[in-house]
Amino acid sequence: MLTLFPQWFAWFGEQRHVANALAGGSELTCVDMRAHTPLSGGQVDDTPFGGGAGMVLRVDVVDAALRGHYGVEPEELRARRRVAVLAPGGRLLDEQLVTELAAEPALTLLCGRYEGFDERILDHYASDVISIGRYVLSGGELAAMVVCDAVLRKLPGTLGHEESALQESFSAALEGEPEYPHYTRPAEFRGWRVPDVLLSGHHEEIERWRREQSRVRGARVRERGSAHGRGAG
Repeated sequence: MLTLFPQWFAWFGEQRHVANALAGGSELTCVDMRAHTPLSGGQVDDTPFGGGAGMVLRVDVVDAALRGHYGVEPEELRARRRVAVLAPGGRLLDEQLVTELAAEPALTLLCGRYEGFDERILDHYASDVISIGRYVLSGGELAAMVVCDAVLRKLPGTLGHEESALQESFSAALEGEPEYPHYTRPAEFRGWRVPDVLLSGHHEEIERWRREQSRVRGARVRERGSAHGRGAG
């Protein structure tokens, strides 16, 4: 990924599932845009044409970073691998997109900063623009970690138990619904009891209960979303 803060990803790489993915052959490489800039003093941004607050990451800087790291014409790079800019106005990250990205043989993420990227970077170098939500962060590094986390845990051998990724929120096994509630010991605490069905030992009944709870949660999420939509504007 291209970033101005490659050191931020050292902690991320130490997380167990990420370390498992790296040990299994996956790679997580950070390219410091500032180290590749053709401008003096490590400059990477400039004031926007037309005026306005903030600074914009320059197209020539990103061009130099992509060209320097991959050794190819940046416009040709997206034909060889998926190149995604992280920006609030992009395609929202969801289970479908994560599954798509996990199936890619290679993925490059461009982490924005300041007011974001010169639009020519999105137009000519990127194959995707991805957003983790309709809000603004100070930079794309946290968003990149979210994308990488979601993608890497899909890869074989990343999780301690392969079954963990089968029945989880928004998975096909749950028909795209949120995951059902979980409980553990003690079976009763301050008068709050675990549902009897989970203590019954009847696996078919437990499975039916979990599926129903998953559907109920999904309906609640949709209802809240609808209510918020009616209240807008």
